[in-house]
Amino acid sequence: MRLSLAPIPYFWPRERVEAFYEAAAGWPVDVVYLGEVVCGKRLELRLEDWIALGERLAAAGKEVVLSTQALIEAESELARMERLCRNGRFAVEANDLGAVHVLAEAGVPFVVGPHVNVYNAATLGLLAGLGARRWVPPVELPGRVLARVLAGRPRGLEVEVTAYGRLALAFSARCFTARADNVPKDACELRCRHDPEGRLMETQDGRALFVANGVQIQSAAPCNLAAELGAMREMGVDLLRVVPDASTTAEAVGILAEAAAGRREPAQAAADLAALRPGVGACNGYWHGRAGLDWRGALPA
Repeated sequence: MRLSLAPIPYFWPRERVEAFYEAAAGWPVDVVYLGEVVCGKRLELRLEDWIALGERLAAAGKEVVLSTQALIEAESELARMERLCRNGRFAVEANDLGAVHVLAEAGVPFVVGPHVNVYNAATLGLLAGLGARRWVPPVELPGRVLARVLAGRPRGLEVEVTAYGRLALAFSARCFTARADNVPKDACELRCRHDPEGRLMETQDGRALFVANGVQIQSAAPCNLAAELGAMREMGVDLLRVVPDASTTAEAVGILAEAAAGRREPAQAAADLAALRPGVGACNGYWHGRAGLDWRGALPA
């Protein structure tokens, strides 16, 4: 199985983004997704900047994919999405059906992102007919359901599973970060710039529960599916996706790369990944058809 790097979900300054991808060029990842998926107000990098980053990563041997925004709320965001879909250089990950429509109309092959609701082989077949060449299942899809879908997947369609990182649980027209700071969304002053890994939300008894990331809610605990590598191989999963964060991405990529290559046992890889964030642990509940924040099995040390 190959490794992929999901788009950065947080709002980082241009210099930090460029430094991150300069480092990622040397990591054992095969596919790198670029672009702003969360909020259309985060315009530190424009399409031309993402393409320039993509060119540098492509020169380093990476497959580059540009990702579209998941929740489009304004005409300006729609125009940016259409322009990205017609960039003419790199493949595109469609994160809503509007992007699917534009890409299918243009006859451009695309990746179906995790924010498009696909839960059965019939829907997957429809999207493949429109030009999809890879599918990233929704993070809440149980492994047993994924196995059934893959048994009937269209020939040649690749499948990429989110194996490590905080899960994108929801998007909203309301900005959670602005709300927390008691400022209007339209005058937010890009408060999320000050939260390089989002804003942790805890239960009343102090348990880490969610992360507020602008209009997005994430899981506090990162998803950790390293122990399921054997099952994923049997299903025919092609790529393992890592969701970037500000502190553990390089280490997580290294651990998963060794596990995927058979140089580290899956159970040990799961324990090593969990150790990267000892304060919040790990979750794999969705994979097992349970509450997403659950961990099934002995908690990794």
